[in-house]
Amino acid sequence: MTDTLFQAYVPLLFWTGLGLLLFRFLPDSLPRFLGRSLYWVGIPLEILALARQTNFADQIGLAPLATIAILICGLVLAWTSLQIVRKTASNTRLNSGETDAPVQEAIAEKSLHAIATSSITEQPAVNFWEARSRQGSFILSSMFGNTGFVGLAIAPAFVSEDYLGWIVFYSITHNVVGTYGIGVFLASYFGRSVHQISWRTLVRDILTVPSLWAFTVGYLTRAVELPSILESGLHSCIWVIIPTALLLMGMRLSQLQGWNSLRLALVPAVLKVFVVPSLVGLVATLAGLPAEPRLALVLMSGMPTAFAGLILAEEYELDRDLIASIIVLTTIMLFVTIPIWLFLFGDRPIF
Repeated sequence: MTDTLFQAYVPLLFWTGLGLLLFRFLPDSLPRFLGRSLYWVGIPLEILALARQTNFADQIGLAPLATIAILICGLVLAWTSLQIVRKTASNTRLNSGETDAPVQEAIAEKSLHAIATSSITEQPAVNFWEARSRQGSFILSSMFGNTGFVGLAIAPAFVSEDYLGWIVFYSITHNVVGTYGIGVFLASYFGRSVHQISWRTLVRDILTVPSLWAFTVGYLTRAVELPSILESGLHSCIWVIIPTALLLMGMRLSQLQGWNSLRLALVPAVLKVFVVPSLVGLVATLAGLPAEPRLALVLMSGMPTAFAGLILAEEYELDRDLIASIIVLTTIMLFVTIPIWLFLFGDRPIF
């Protein structure tokens, strides 16, 4: 397992670090081009290849249900933690001897909208957790992980082929039900978008997720034998897609603003990469789930906060600084948590 851990960390560190270093010398439009290319072509090809080579176990139907349950658990924990943080921040302000005068003065100088969307460091007198835009960022960042680019690049290294379907199912369900379903709803609820999201638009967005169609095609064509050159090319493309995804993550990290909010991002970051996966592993163990699917669920639920959160923040005017800080923290914490999950929930010793 030490060799597997080393083999997973080396490309993660190398390609992510390379993306961080090279971005300043590359066109600003390159990350968007890579992101769209991976979304529409790269990740669907990887899912197609994984779906064709996966020996789906009898319990594979549990994966989507488990993913939805994990999303709901994340939502409940995020909402509860947010209320505790709000209450604690309010009590701290009152116990420090602050009166409402500074708050009223701050509100007088700015509109409510400006307060809600301004940087955290610009609001020393105001309980910033009362801003709906910040509350939305807190919840989104605590719930949705980067299961596509990062999850599909890392998790398969620790799970045998018989259970790769759990990882693929988790990624698709997480993106379709989570990011493009619950995520859009929450962003719209907490945000200040001028757009009205109709059910027709939401259904269209879900049905046009390319990874969903790629999985369907791959699953239905498992018995179809492709020409050897196509089959080998399909599997070889994974070794191009994974470095590209990690390279993109490094570029995106170099673009992030709002690192001053790291202290405030600690609670949602810990929720995302430690609390939720711990509960997933505990419940899966008590339910008698075999070690490999249990590890697959734990690893995927502990992926760092998704960059899609920044896209939703831009569209619905949520707090971009907070989400950016949480992405940074959860990405760093990933290197620490993976060995923990392998030790606690894997079926093979790490050392």
